[in-house]
Amino acid sequence: MTSIAPTRRGFLAGAAVIGGAALVPGSLWPAAPASARPPLILKPTPPEWFVDHGSNAEMLWSSVDRGAYLTPQSRLFVRNHTSTPVISRAGYALRVHGDGLATARTEGEALTLTLDDLQRLPRHELTATHECTGNGRRFFAEQQGQTVAGTPWALGSVGTVRWQGVRLRDVLAHLGIASDAVSVQATGLDAPYVTGGVDHGRVRRPFPIAKALDDALLAWGMNGEDLLPDHGYPLRLVLPGWVGIASIKWLGSLEVSRSELTSPWNTQWYRMTGPGWPADSPPLTVNPVRSAWELAPGARLPSRPVTLTGRSWSGAARIARVSVSLDDGRSWRPAVLDRRSRRDQGWTQWWVRWGNPRPGVHHLLARATDEAGRTQPLEAAVNSQGYFFDAVVRHPVEVA
Repeated sequence: MTSIAPTRRGFLAGAAVIGGAALVPGSLWPAAPASARPPLILKPTPPEWFVDHGSNAEMLWSSVDRGAYLTPQSRLFVRNHTSTPVISRAGYALRVHGDGLATARTEGEALTLTLDDLQRLPRHELTATHECTGNGRRFFAEQQGQTVAGTPWALGSVGTVRWQGVRLRDVLAHLGIASDAVSVQATGLDAPYVTGGVDHGRVRRPFPIAKALDDALLAWGMNGEDLLPDHGYPLRLVLPGWVGIASIKWLGSLEVSRSELTSPWNTQWYRMTGPGWPADSPPLTVNPVRSAWELAPGARLPSRPVTLTGRSWSGAARIARVSVSLDDGRSWRPAVLDRRSRRDQGWTQWWVRWGNPRPGVHHLLARATDEAGRTQPLEAAVNSQGYFFDAVVRHPVEVA
């Protein structure tokens, strides 16, 4: 096994570079005129592919290539807390620190790894569905008449991709971790998140050491290509099956600790809150079961036999079965699963033949069950921030 030689020092000034300038807290930059500010998202997001949510972009299911299993980077949704930074590979280094490192217990002492260092370790690939925690949020209002906060995603903040990188457990094994380490916190290099006049610092979120040593990946590639800036270039964390916020983009540092770490992203947000939820509800981790039709809402269909397609996914296990209703939920039938698409932790493609669609407006329903025994409910559990809408979605179509 090839060895790496991390540098035993604090984080290098200029360890990440934006547009040729050393990365510094956003508050140190003078405010630029609105006309001179860079775009929040860098890749093209044409309206035939995406719904514009400002700093976020939602994939349109009507734009999905039914014959393709993986989601191209060009079509993958974007979720930003601020805006996409441009970071050079040449100036990049990952800072690893904390009392959970056997080799660096002194406060403030850190190890730094370049991308070249990381790429000398055994490389690994995995296929997984990547999804925003708020996927489906708009249906709390549309289907359940409930008011929640946050970006009004439909079901398009999701995609299945093939990640390339190095297992986090291999990195930690080379650096050495304490036997009593319990928590890892990942911090991004995007600008500090400010809301309501409060600066919450850079986006960061902890996760258990057990996940770090299981399937966590430090990814530099997607579908055989370098990551695009909007998706975390040059390096991001990937926690397969978990809420998207856990897979920190533009990874700047990892803190390994012998005590439980916290951040606003697991105490204030990304946990269930509101009436009926305890004040100490745990941080959200594993994504629920969801399904989507590969159709635009209100799509017009011919009044002749037609084959309809869709995809279902789960953060916990592969999809076992999908039931669909073509008559507003009065009757159900099994969808035909494409067994070839049941790979790793990616989604499952399926289809159903509608042999006698009658003219008029109809609602199509799809309900999936995963191999862990979890089935989509008919109503999602409401919470103030609109997370985990996993109920069966009523998808309108018009037959003419």
